[in-house]
Amino acid sequence: MTHKKIAFAFITGAAAITLVAQQSATEAPAGFTTPTLGQAISSTGELTVTPGSHSISNGIAEPPGDTFALDQAQFERKHDASTGLGPVFNGTACVECHNNGVAGAASQFTEQRVGHNDANGNFVNPTIAINEGANTITGRSIVNDRSICPQAQEHLPDTENIRTLRAVLNTLGDGFVEAVGDQTFLAIAASQPVQSNGMIQGEAIQVPILEAPGQTGVGKFGWKDQDPTILSFSGDAYLNEMGVTNRLKPKDVTTVCKVTTDLEDTPDALGLADIDHFAQFIRGTQAPPRDAALAATSNAIAGQNLFNLIGCATCHVPTLTTQPPGTILNGGAYTVPVALGNKIIHPYGDYLLHNVGTGDGIVQAGPADTANKLRTAPLWGLHIKARFMHDNASATLSDAIQRHGGEAQNVIGTFNGLTAAQQQQLITFLQSL
Repeated sequence: MTHKKIAFAFITGAAAITLVAQQSATEAPAGFTTPTLGQAISSTGELTVTPGSHSISNGIAEPPGDTFALDQAQFERKHDASTGLGPVFNGTACVECHNNGVAGAASQFTEQRVGHNDANGNFVNPTIAINEGANTITGRSIVNDRSICPQAQEHLPDTENIRTLRAVLNTLGDGFVEAVGDQTFLAIAASQPVQSNGMIQGEAIQVPILEAPGQTGVGKFGWKDQDPTILSFSGDAYLNEMGVTNRLKPKDVTTVCKVTTDLEDTPDALGLADIDHFAQFIRGTQAPPRDAALAATSNAIAGQNLFNLIGCATCHVPTLTTQPPGTILNGGAYTVPVALGNKIIHPYGDYLLHNVGTGDGIVQAGPADTANKLRTAPLWGLHIKARFMHDNASATLSDAIQRHGGEAQNVIGTFNGLTAAQQQQLITFLQSL
């Protein structure tokens, strides 16, 4: 079977024409190959890798002097107040949240997002009082769970009656997603109404590329597609999840108890800031692999056919192909490397915003109509997750399926019309992802 036929085998509907892999495209390497290194940065800044830990990248070329191990070590590096943590934060290291079996994976952790609507029904970010009311934190929907001192601790006011939890997202394989190219996601959005008789219409939003001022790109990362690139995501998360200021997000949300000066993320001896190492690590990870043994069973194969037949694949797009090596993306700030170019991936997601009845009411980066929309959760790596949906509130795949409504209501209606045996076959397929 040629690569072109492989691509068609996983794509249904009009998107097949747009997403078909080029003849030279090959399957992206897949594997859980980033076992955690432990505390890998010594007090003197030297790399100390735990014996027996052998992380393997997807073959991405490293900047001069850099290594994948060093990138991962920075991803796992723990911070305290003296190295820029806080004043408010959720985790002390990227890996503290992005870790389940291997570094970079999704986990059970959630963050809190809140706000309220004004008299005209428009979403408004909260104003959070800290330091016994002497200071406030405004301008963002996130409320951090932790602080470096009692005075900076955030507490949710009763006035903020829009509240939701957001599950930590998987970052493994996201380098391939970034390399797909915006035109592919726009083509998927355009094809969905045709495939679904007008029921399904994913929304692609244009958001600022932080590393290319004045440029925008299709949002792909975060539950609200608030980040268009991996570097933008890294800078955003470093500030909002850990409180570490960086060149893309240079100002802390409060100075209460702050003991460091901005910028806190400064280049190392290689000329790379932490966010550069984070981006390089994420871009260097392999795609999440399937459970090969389960995927080969007759029930999983039958379940995959049902998944495509009833319309799940309209949003949970099985196959995407990255742009050729050398393609310039991200507003001119990024060139697709050889290791990520012309690769076929199977994320089972369209990376678009949809209203499937579970929206949280929060507007983050897109227009007002995105309040009740969330990014389609890519299903790759599903077999190492224990809880599901954007809030981790579904303990079983059956429950997650039944929570779908809105744009997905016809698909779920068809699922409910399957026999019990067929429904279990589809779930078996999902368990293999």
